[in-house]
Amino acid sequence: MLKRLEIAGFKSFAKKTILDFSSSVTSVVGPNGSGKSNVAEAFRFALGEQSMKSMRGKRSEDLIWSGSNIAPRANRAAVTIVFDNRARIFPKLEFDEVSIERAVFRDGASEYAINGSKVRLRDVQELLASANIGETGHHIISQGEADRILTAQPRERRAMLEDALGLKVFEFKKQEAERKLERTEENVGQVEALRREIAPHIRFLQKQVEKLERAEELAKELRAASQTYFAIEEAYIRIERETTEEAAKEATGRLRAVEAELALFEERATTDSEGMRRSEAVRQAERNLDRITAERSLLARDLGRIEGALNEAKKRSVAVAREPYVKIPREDLAALKEEVDRQVALVEGAEPGAIHAAVQSLRNAMTAFFARYAGPADDFMADEEVMAKELESKRETLVQKDAALTEETERARSELSNVRERMMAHEETGREQNRRLLDLADTKAKVESELARRSAHLGQLDYLAEELEQNRREAVALVGVNALSYEPVAVLPQEDRRVQEDRKRSMERLKIRVEEAGGSGEDVRSEYKEATERETFLASELEDLAASAAGLRSLIADLDSELQKSFAEGLAKVNASFGEFFGLMFGGGGARLVLEEFAQPGSEEEDEYEIETKRKPNQKPGIEISVHLPKKRVQSLMQLSGGERALTSIALIFAMSQVNPPPFLILDETDAALDEANSRRYGDMIENLSHKSQLIVITHNRETMSRASILYGVTMGADGISKLLSVKFEEAQAVAK
Repeated sequence: MLKRLEIAGFKSFAKKTILDFSSSVTSVVGPNGSGKSNVAEAFRFALGEQSMKSMRGKRSEDLIWSGSNIAPRANRAAVTIVFDNRARIFPKLEFDEVSIERAVFRDGASEYAINGSKVRLRDVQELLASANIGETGHHIISQGEADRILTAQPRERRAMLEDALGLKVFEFKKQEAERKLERTEENVGQVEALRREIAPHIRFLQKQVEKLERAEELAKELRAASQTYFAIEEAYIRIERETTEEAAKEATGRLRAVEAELALFEERATTDSEGMRRSEAVRQAERNLDRITAERSLLARDLGRIEGALNEAKKRSVAVAREPYVKIPREDLAALKEEVDRQVALVEGAEPGAIHAAVQSLRNAMTAFFARYAGPADDFMADEEVMAKELESKRETLVQKDAALTEETERARSELSNVRERMMAHEETGREQNRRLLDLADTKAKVESELARRSAHLGQLDYLAEELEQNRREAVALVGVNALSYEPVAVLPQEDRRVQEDRKRSMERLKIRVEEAGGSGEDVRSEYKEATERETFLASELEDLAASAAGLRSLIADLDSELQKSFAEGLAKVNASFGEFFGLMFGGGGARLVLEEFAQPGSEEEDEYEIETKRKPNQKPGIEISVHLPKKRVQSLMQLSGGERALTSIALIFAMSQVNPPPFLILDETDAALDEANSRRYGDMIENLSHKSQLIVITHNRETMSRASILYGVTMGADGISKLLSVKFEEAQAVAK
């Protein structure tokens, strides 16, 4: 199993030295101080020994060749052990030859390599454990340590036994499983902490998403309400405009017919000078009447627009009183002001007169009205009432102006009638024409009044159209262009106009609620989706970690069970071999390993060690050694002599090696205390043991040397460097013959 050992710069081996192990028993001999034990320590070093004391040093630098007068000091010590792996004693490596190398430098650094590849110490330990080469060193018994297993504490003795039984593989697996379990539990804690951390944020985002969903429902309601209102309002304005324009057109036709007939009367009235004078007076009176009528027409149109605005203001005032959500957009007020200025600008180009002063007064009043609404408004109800009062005041002013113009019209008509009456008083034959003329004048006045009403109504419709367009823009800004996706209404529903006004108020309330709800919130939705996906992932991770932890606990329990079972079986086998070897070494008697028993608390037998042990509830019981010598009563191991202790330790070491043989066993002068008879027994045991493990024996005992096939002699010259000589007994016997 063990092919060779290569030493370079290690302790007294300054030069590279190679020991070949081609036989089952190899003996290393030499005088004291020549470096024999350095061979055993080289094995310890390469196999990962960390205790400098076990290698007779204080610092790692003590392991490196320190130099002499002839050879300079080395900066590096390296030892390589080469194993034959054809039998796959290292099952994880698919190589027929496995080398384990360790090097140490003067700065204290160590390097490990397996087949030339750098590895960790842990990797080396796990590889050796798979071949029953443990870290307790039970397979390397150095000089003076033969009875170490006897003097060790029970727990240390148990560790040696577990090492010898090859249970370290299970221990490594258990430790690895426990480390994984610890990391898994830490990960579980971290995942749970993450879940606790994001849970409040998810709840907050969920509320935001629910708010957005409610906003979407409000937007849907606003979209539907807007579509219904826009369709009906658009149809109302269109149908009312068509009806009013048609009626105005028909009235204009009647007015033209009356004016044409009046013109005929005027032509007949100009046939004589008196008639000419009277006709001139009539024409002057008619021109005056026409002027006043035109002013009334313009005034009627402006009055219609003011009445439309007044009606809307009153409706809003009522809505504000009843509906806390109704408000007057400043954009609407600014648009209305701009329109009034435009209409006033049109009037300014007309003939000067009373109408100019009235419009100017209207302009000043409306400017003051809008100036009030441009500032902060804390009380919508008070503002609406002030606006309505001011509009009502301006309307009264225009109505008074209209009344004044009406009186002036009546006076003009009366004057025209008087002129015509005076003219017809002189014309007996024109009586009937005069009556007709009066009828025509009366008809003309009525038609003109009707046209003024129609014009005022068209002004109201213009205002409603502008307001409709403003509402359409607001709806598009709040809920998108779908608010305008509606089928035009051909026929108005049979309902009161107040129903449509209720629809408008409902739409205004929905606008305010949608504005308060905010925008579409795509960022919030996206963040909520990511957060919930993260929560789902963490929950899944937590389940996986819990399953992994459960699996690791089950594995640890299985390993504990296997360890207990294997330990119990191994202990029984060791005891059988231990008793057999002990009987051979002592010519009778018996010895066995027993599990440590803890004394009851407070008893006289309870010593400090047992107290310390009991304080660790998961601590496994140690191993005690019970011996029975023939013809001698022994109470404890301390009563044995030096030789008896050596024989007992040798018997136990051999027994442990027999149960689960390691690939090699190194014995460093363990036979030093044996007499000649026991040396023969020791040699016989070595021969038997060599059938299961390869032995390297460092000895001065001739009997032990005789059982080896290869003999290495270690000498040291004046330069302090250990040198090696080798002899194969088979070849030597052939030469001797």
